[in-house]
Amino acid sequence: MPSMDDTAPCLQAIELALNGEWDAAHRIVQDLEGELPAWIHAVLHKIEGDTGNSQYWYRRASRPFTEEEPNSELLRIKQSLTVQT
Repeated sequence: MPSMDDTAPCLQAIELALNGEWDAAHRIVQDLEGELPAWIHAVLHKIEGDTGNSQYWYRRASRPFTEEEPNSELLRIKQSLTVQT
């Protein structure tokens, strides 16, 4: 489970990404440590079309690379965060 300090910026990054603001979302998660920001980072690179970088970030997040549609995956991450809070 992420620290409370990471939850708000992660949710913000997810919202930005869902609204098509990949760069702004990326700026948030690239400054955070841990598996949750790494997972979001992985999805963002998947959106960008950079599969190699996406796979790297999935490994950092301790998650397998998936072909799941990025927005669906971001919504799943968001749901897991909002259920925990």
